[in-house]
Amino acid sequence: MTRTVVITGGTRGIGHGLARAFLDRGCKVAFCGRDAAGVEAALKSLGGGAHAVGHPADVTDRDQVAGLWTAAEEAFGPVDVWINNAGATTARKPLWELGPQEADAVEAVNLRGVVNGSAVAAERFLRQGRGRVWNMEGFGSDGRTMPGLSVYGASKRAVTYLTGALAADLKREREARAHDVRALLLSPGIVATDLLWHDYTPQEYAKARPVLNILADRVETVAPWLADRVLDDRTASGGRVAWLTRRKAAGRFATAALRKRSVLPEQLPSAADREGAL
Repeated sequence: MTRTVVITGGTRGIGHGLARAFLDRGCKVAFCGRDAAGVEAALKSLGGGAHAVGHPADVTDRDQVAGLWTAAEEAFGPVDVWINNAGATTARKPLWELGPQEADAVEAVNLRGVVNGSAVAAERFLRQGRGRVWNMEGFGSDGRTMPGLSVYGASKRAVTYLTGALAADLKREREARAHDVRALLLSPGIVATDLLWHDYTPQEYAKARPVLNILADRVETVAPWLADRVLDDRTASGGRVAWLTRRKAAGRFATAALRKRSVLPEQLPSAADREGAL
């Protein structure tokens, strides 16, 4: 069965990788980005074709998120999977050094954007009687902390709670009407995109790279694996699909001396290369 998948933040990074992976598996894909030029460039990168639709949308605006759903539905018919992937991060600074505009912008994309996407998708999936809402986790989702990632980590922790609460609401809704709508979590681990090395100085990057090189993976490695698990459709509502588990991470550290991994570039990418890609 051909499925229709919608991805927010699908113009770059893991979102773009997921779009490509779903297309490779015969799905129809609709995605959004914040500007029309980025959307058009992403469509071209994916090869265009009748199975891909790009739609400019700001996820912090619920009406624009609803417009993404409408664009997907008009192009392909009923939507089967909605993935809230769009994300942003702040400079790696202590909370008191972050300006309110920067902190608010990250909170708006990472939390309000997921709230908007989840609300739009859940409401319409309930009308259909079925559908899957997948929300993307990130560092902080499991409660771990790291200096300089206060706002980003807090927003991802909130997404995990939000998804569990949405799953509980959907379970209660089944008492009133039968449906197969699920809320689920995708955890991609540490992926080599601009979001990973955002705001590192060359010196900080050189210091962090050895550890990141053990744990990080390329988009083209992680995205197909995640796409297969999403399409497998066996994860229960409220459940999680995780690429980099604690056990896998521990195993990588244990064998790091025996395994030479070169996932990240040796030098910090230039500002031009790092632009966007969130």
